[in-house]
Amino acid sequence: MKYKLFNYITVFFSLALVTTSCVDNEDLNQVDPNVETAGSFWKTDQDALEGVNAAYGSLLTDGTYMRSTPLLLDLKGDDTRSNSPWGAMYNVGRFNSNPTDPAIYGWAFETYYQGIYRANQVLTNVPGIDFEDAALKNRILGQAYFLRGLYFFHAVNMFKNVPLPTEIALYTPQKTQEEGWAQVIADFKAAAELLPNTYDGISGLDAGQKGRATKGAALGYLGKAYLFTKDFSNARTTFKQVIDLGVYSLVTNYRDNFTTANENNSESLFEVQFSRDAGGVDLGWGGAPASGWGKTSARAITYAPRAFGWTDVQPSWALFNEFQEEKTKTGDLDPRLDATIFYNKPGGMQLYGKDFATFYASSPADLNDLFCRKYQNSDGQFADEYDWRSGINERLLRYADILLMYAECLNETGDTQGAYTYIQMVRNRVNLPDLATTKPGMSQAQMREQIGHERFLEFPLEGHRFDDIRRWGWLQDSAKLAWLKSRDAEFNSYAPGREYFPIPQLEMDNNPGTKQNDSY
Repeated sequence: MKYKLFNYITVFFSLALVTTSCVDNEDLNQVDPNVETAGSFWKTDQDALEGVNAAYGSLLTDGTYMRSTPLLLDLKGDDTRSNSPWGAMYNVGRFNSNPTDPAIYGWAFETYYQGIYRANQVLTNVPGIDFEDAALKNRILGQAYFLRGLYFFHAVNMFKNVPLPTEIALYTPQKTQEEGWAQVIADFKAAAELLPNTYDGISGLDAGQKGRATKGAALGYLGKAYLFTKDFSNARTTFKQVIDLGVYSLVTNYRDNFTTANENNSESLFEVQFSRDAGGVDLGWGGAPASGWGKTSARAITYAPRAFGWTDVQPSWALFNEFQEEKTKTGDLDPRLDATIFYNKPGGMQLYGKDFATFYASSPADLNDLFCRKYQNSDGQFADEYDWRSGINERLLRYADILLMYAECLNETGDTQGAYTYIQMVRNRVNLPDLATTKPGMSQAQMREQIGHERFLEFPLEGHRFDDIRRWGWLQDSAKLAWLKSRDAEFNSYAPGREYFPIPQLEMDNNPGTKQNDSY
């Protein structure tokens, strides 16, 4: 069960860095026997496992997937909008984050480096441990490389030029984005060499545990790193390796990817493990952990429909309208629409045990508005999200993404016809017509546009859309930028350079030589 991973996740470590210019008397260096230190901790297989579990723990706090990172990934896309009363959140989608106010983006930056530091502790200390189980040692090191690569991936992708600490040090200089992507690629390569396809059927302390990084997850993110740097040939090869593992398949019900009903399913390459049943009931806002911390997410209340949560994020009308463009083989609406958006659907739609039209009848503005359904506990088991405690796992990488990214690589490397096959695998799940019949013989440029459409409808509210917009160069294409502005008024305030977040002022102050990103 995934909950076993939580048993050790509150194990954290501290290092004392002491410098002095006048006193070198070793008698002054006193060790408190009641406090675990790096020097006394890294001794056994169990210590190593708890160490890597702490690196996973940085995925669960407010700066990462409890709340902040989904917001940072979602709000700049044309699939979302925000009218949050909180300026820091409202301004994310308007490309107007304030360098002097680190709320949300600064918390994410800090937590990524907390996770990097914890992964570095594992990579520094575990090689020196004499393991009883050599295979476990490789798996732990592989997970540490994966997690460091994942935190670096987010830092480089969202903040551009960032430090790249690969060892424990007080200061690490800022590096270029090119150097950042090279480090991300190196970490995922190392992880893929060390990790198993699955934790089922192995022996050891981590046997059968769900939620741990696998070879497929490492290869999937390695392919993404190649794709984001336009190395289409290597990306194509890497995504094909994932497909050829034979481990993954699309689940029948699209919505099973966003509820607790079918977590860690055949489509999931990697997901962050949340649970209402693990830990306490307090939210992990960040900093040193407390015994009462739970392992739940605040995403649901943040994105929830009006009167069921804060409604800080809503789907865009551009998204809703694009879902109307193509019907299924039986003439119905794309079923992904109802799995993604709450709206006043003819014939009725239920949310939290209420009928949408009846519940919002006295509020015409809400009755005619759109609200998020993905990642909501809205099937009737909860009255609302006001306890802030969602147990729905965050799916970071799905097999559908691998298939569509592979199709994109085929198209970019001259095999446009071959791209049809992998796009149709995703379309078949929702009963859409055969693309090779409805749009045969597309050119490479036409296929690029089609892939943009397919990805828009498959992954809304999953943190992928703005990454796609940025990597495709649409913000530098005047026609595409005008099109985005016509779909989403928030793009009217875009300025060159604002596709990245500012480097937090605290990092600027504390890390000598750090330069701010352009436009801030």
